[in-house]
Amino acid sequence: MQVILLEDIDRLGKRGSVVTVADGYGRNYLLPQRKAVTATPGNRKWFEQEEKQAGVRAEKARREAERIQKKVEKLSLTVVVQAGEDDKLFGAVTSQTIAQLLKDQGVEIDRHKIILEGPLKELGVYTIPIRLHSDVEAHVKLWVVRE
Repeated sequence: MQVILLEDIDRLGKRGSVVTVADGYGRNYLLPQRKAVTATPGNRKWFEQEEKQAGVRAEKARREAERIQKKVEKLSLTVVVQAGEDDKLFGAVTSQTIAQLLKDQGVEIDRHKIILEGPLKELGVYTIPIRLHSDVEAHVKLWVVRE
């Protein structure tokens, strides 16, 4: 049975590949799990159209990420926290805190896109990377200051 893969499958092929598989594997696993479609001329044409539309959507998402990147890189955020005598924070600054600061500045960014090695636990100035798209990364300056 020949199928068109709808996603990358280890030891079988990449998305868009036309591969030959055992009938049972195709009928009982690949087709019901929506990991592949049968390789008919109609499905091949449909898949080509899907790929074109996905390319257009991806380009639009990249342009939107670049627009947000320009906006974010102009910002400088300040978070005021309580700290001890040795500049250690009582608590921590997390990606959720940074996402809220960005939201207050008018930029909605999912906290999972903010890349932190771990919570910030000391006073100082940090450059925080934000992955907006697979090709676009923004950096925002964050000042952690004492209350």
